[in-house]
Amino acid sequence: MNLPTFHMDRKTTINLSKFLSLVLRHKPDTIGITLDPSGWIDVDTLLAAMTAHGKKLSREDLQEIVVTSDKQRFALSEDGRRIRANQGHSVEVELGYAPAIPPEVLYHGTAVKYLDSIRTGGVVKGKRHDVHLSATIDTATAVGQRHGTLVMLRIDAAAMHRAGHEFFLTPNGVWLTDTVPVGFFEVVNAP
Repeated sequence: MNLPTFHMDRKTTINLSKFLSLVLRHKPDTIGITLDPSGWIDVDTLLAAMTAHGKKLSREDLQEIVVTSDKQRFALSEDGRRIRANQGHSVEVELGYAPAIPPEVLYHGTAVKYLDSIRTGGVVKGKRHDVHLSATIDTATAVGQRHGTLVMLRIDAAAMHRAGHEFFLTPNGVWLTDTVPVGFFEVVNAP
């Protein structure tokens, strides 16, 4: 089996991945594209729009970004003709993930500045479609540290599920739910 060889430097890959996140999750109009109702866009359409807006990217470079992304933010369709972000959209999309039974415990990394609001109103999705939860403390830590001084929440996902809350598992291992109400989490580290 011949594995593909990749040629972009890490900085270029990161910058293009961030730009793809912007257009595939939040602002497709930045480059004049429209996502379908499930968040997909034709790869050729995406590449042409990126080129027209000064972000030239080959199909091979796009595949490199999808394959090497440590967070696996993007998915290509089985035929390789379409691409979408796996989660994290602020634009309206229906990802079509089937409900899944979560593990007993999930984690949510966040910042101290949000703790008072979380303690009174629970974990809410804000501008995104869903609350993102992690199966491991390490992953939740990496997410939470991006927003400031880390606070870790331990989510009683099994109790939430028994209470009727739905969970969805994305292809890259992120657990999604609509909200985490007060009473279903505990703060496991707080300053």
